[in-house]
Formats: sequence, structure tokens, C-alpha cells
Amino acid sequence: QLQLVESGGGLVQPGGSLRLSCVGSGDTLGYYTIGWFRQAPGKEREGLACISGGGNAINYAGPGEGRFTISRDNAKNTAYLEMNYLKPEDTAVYYCAADPDMCAVNPRTYWGQGTQVTVSS
Repeated sequence: QLQLVESGGGLVQPGGSLRLSCVGSGDTLGYYTIGWFRQAPGKEREGLACISGGGNAINYAGPGEGRFTISRDNAKNTAYLEMNYLKPEDTAVYYCAADPDMCAVNPRTYWGQGTQVTVSS
């Protein structure tokens, strides 16, 4: 059974950068597409990016456009979300989610517990 654990969140100043990690266990993460999502209090969950098992990445248009980049290192069973030029409105809990199907599948099957990102001066 695949399990996902996010890490790398924390407090960062506006304009700063942060790299989130999503470590898989219990299965080979390379078998799955991986998506990054976020949810702020009182708001709907937003999809940010997705990457195939082979490393084909989609960084979605929207709140992270031009600032967020998804990647993965299958040798480490890990996916990443690099976030640059962070804004206070990026404050949210960030989640990774895996699915054996394509990136477009909704909902995704496996979810981590999330990591808090707070952007504040």
C-alpha cells in the first residue's frame, strides 16, 4: 500500500522560495503520477501541478503559474514542488497525491497528510 509523506513546509517571507518533498513508501513511486495540491482555510482545494512516472511534468496555469515547478527523483522515491516568489496568498496546506492513472484523473487515489506553508513578513 502506497503511503505519502510531505515535508519542507514552514514560514517563509514574501518573495522567498521553498521546496516541498513528497516521499513514497510501501510501493515504487515511479509507478504513479504525482500531483501537488493546496488548500487554504475556507477555500476549495487547488491543483498546482502533476508529473508522470516518467517525468513528464505539467505546471498548471493558475495560482502557481510561472512560480511553481514539479519534479521527481524516482531513485529516491520522491517528488518535489519548487515554489518561488512566494506571496502571502500562497499560505495553505500543501498536499501530494498519487494515482496509477494519468494526471487528469480526479479524484486521485493516495494522499499525504499535508505540510503547512505560511508566507508572511
